[in-house]
Amino acid sequence: MNQKTHDDIRQHVRDSYAEVAEANNNSNSCGVESSCCGVSDDEAINTIISTRLGYSEDERGSVPEGADMGLGCGNPRAIASLKPGETVVDLGSGGGFDAFLAAQEVGENGHVIGIDMTPTMLSKARSNAEKAKFKQVEFRLGEIEHLPVADNTVDVIISNCVINLSPNKHQVFRDALRILKPGGRLAISDIVASTEMPEDMKNDPLLHAGCMAGAELVDDLKAMMSEAGFENIRIAPKDESRDFIKDWAPGRGVEDYVLSATIEAIKPTSKGCCC
Repeated sequence: MNQKTHDDIRQHVRDSYAEVAEANNNSNSCGVESSCCGVSDDEAINTIISTRLGYSEDERGSVPEGADMGLGCGNPRAIASLKPGETVVDLGSGGGFDAFLAAQEVGENGHVIGIDMTPTMLSKARSNAEKAKFKQVEFRLGEIEHLPVADNTVDVIISNCVINLSPNKHQVFRDALRILKPGGRLAISDIVASTEMPEDMKNDPLLHAGCMAGAELVDDLKAMMSEAGFENIRIAPKDESRDFIKDWAPGRGVEDYVLSATIEAIKPTSKGCCC
């Protein structure tokens, strides 16, 4: 895949999520009520979606109004084991839902950095943080392939249904390793492929922006992560996720090819050196 193709995919995803943010700001639906990239103007529908993904009503009620747009394919914090005082980066932070929940776990002495490449989403997240007075949370404009974060400064990276959107996942994992401290960990919910997808689906821009066409086979993801330098790689697909994925593109049969999974890994600790 050449650079122009990468840029085209990235721009299409950026435009799609700008539409999602604007629809949510205007209390409108962008036309897809259950997709990982769609929002509804019905709060009850967003509640149902988030509950299916593993969030409780208490969690939804603890974040600023509008932060939960019914996006995602799981709950990465369920596997993150966040601790007070930790520094967390949320890849593709959107309106800030997972970032705000993480902030409550790391506390006032912790730090949460949300990264998003869509200016409209970034503005929404920053406004939400200001309204709710989350002082330990900040949001930065950037691409997940080139994170605006210093080397070896992050304890945990979380992400919810975002890495599948990247046209260069090798670079995503390389840069994730760069910013993690030795011993730092990945805790990700994402979409993976259970079998090879037909070419017409792979090349469908709507399915790509909808978190389906860009999914990688589990073994390929493990190879990318290993090549980047991660250890203790664990990818656990969830068969039950097909029940909600089938609603993302009704009638297309995408649930036969992709499903949600938890993805975990650790950056190796520094090795001792002998003189």
